[in-house]
Amino acid sequence: MLLAKRKLWIETERMTLRSPTHSDFRSWAALRHASAEHLTPWEPSWATDHLTRKAFTNRVYWAQRSVASGTALPLFLLRRSDDALIGAITLDNIRRGPAQAGTLGYWTGQAYARQGFMQEAIKAVVHYAFTRIDLSRIEAACLPENAASRGLLESCGFKYEGVAQSYLQIDGRWRTHVLYAALRMDRRGRTDAG
Repeated sequence: MLLAKRKLWIETERMTLRSPTHSDFRSWAALRHASAEHLTPWEPSWATDHLTRKAFTNRVYWAQRSVASGTALPLFLLRRSDDALIGAITLDNIRRGPAQAGTLGYWTGQAYARQGFMQEAIKAVVHYAFTRIDLSRIEAACLPENAASRGLLESCGFKYEGVAQSYLQIDGRWRTHVLYAALRMDRRGRTDAG
């Protein structure tokens, strides 16, 4: 794992996690388009220009600024065997000072779902956050009915912490989310969702 020249690069068993670049546009747009039905029930509504080159360029510039300022770690997941883009993970809203925390978000293209890629990515990013950038807490939220995401977080050591009413606008309406967290020095034991 290394952080150099404001570009983030994390290697896992099967993937390279790295910052997005302008040359990723076509593979990103194709994967998002092909996975739209799989993704849109769980994400904020896509803007009308969501899949355009201009919107992607803005994402790349945001990613570069975020890494440089230390406020977020936006990463694309690339399968090393064929360099295929399979999804993305972002550690966002990084708070320093007494909090030392960040918020995790992720998505996987439909063709790559349920193959263990995101579990591998989450574990790598959490490890990086705890050991390389000295965070103490990683938070994540998902819709209560998203059993796959809940199971994924729990399999990565995240523990259920509660419910946030009207937490995010998802698919065009305010939705309640369940909250999870992973702590660097976690002594809580197992916590079960109610």
